[in-house]
Amino acid sequence: MIKLEKKQVRIVSILIAVIFIGSVVALALTQTGSVASAASSSSVGVVDTQQIMAAHPDLQNINGQMETAIAEIKKEFDEKSAGMNDQEKADYYIQCQQRLAQKQQELLSPIENSIEVAIKAVADKKGLAVVINKAAVVYGGQDITQDVIAQLSKK
Repeated sequence: MIKLEKKQVRIVSILIAVIFIGSVVALALTQTGSVASAASSSSVGVVDTQQIMAAHPDLQNINGQMETAIAEIKKEFDEKSAGMNDQEKADYYIQCQQRLAQKQQELLSPIENSIEVAIKAVADKKGLAVVINKAAVVYGGQDITQDVIAQLSKK
């Protein structure tokens, strides 16, 4: 009778193992099917924002304005810091750097906004659900950088 019980335990154990393996295989097949269908239904675009920024038609104008602002602040710093001690010069230098950073943000903000609008327009046109910076992507995605540059040059 003990042999019969061992045989039954072995059969039940094998059945459980087969059911478990079958479940794992079925789960794996359903998951890969849903991933494939999700990938085909929603596309991901990638853009090289540095390349787009460098090709922006207004960048030369902004670079010229920044160079002018830097020259003005340098001249102002040289004039006003002549009679200051080292600590005052350092504090004033920090103030000048903050003003330059604010000016740069003020000048670049419209460019960044126009780039975002162009990316959205190209993504909508191509039916892309997501657009990611190319630097964050290891593999895959539809590169729309040149399309965005073309969209910006139309304006």
